[in-house]
Amino acid sequence: MINEAHFTLAYWCVLIAAILPIACAGLAKWGMFAKPRKDGGFDNHNPRAWLAQQTDWRAHANGAQANSFEALPFFLAAVIIAHQLGAAQTPLDLLCFLWLLLRTMFIITYVGDMPTIRSVLWLAAVLTNVWILFLGYR
Repeated sequence: MINEAHFTLAYWCVLIAAILPIACAGLAKWGMFAKPRKDGGFDNHNPRAWLAQQTDWRAHANGAQANSFEALPFFLAAVIIAHQLGAAQTPLDLLCFLWLLLRTMFIITYVGDMPTIRSVLWLAAVLTNVWILFLGYR
């Protein structure tokens, strides 16, 4: 009998979670590529300094990028550990999808400057991540 591995929904969520910070960075830079640097357009020679000088929703998108990178290692580890511990696949898939949904809503509320809702979503995503981590615990 050959054991065939497959790409689970949880693993697809890992892929999307890895893309979220990149999407946030793109959002922060949105519409600024065509604008000349001297007029405040995106500075690809010094992108981090340019992002650090942004205000309003661009600054929030950059903050969401940083937070998305910060949340990623724990999520990746939790999913891998849950798989290794033999967690039931359907609950794991659902929790990973929930985490991804919460993180996406977090980004929307971060960019939209809704700090209270954003904080609640952040906490819900962290608790969901802990749940994922312990899903396979016996």
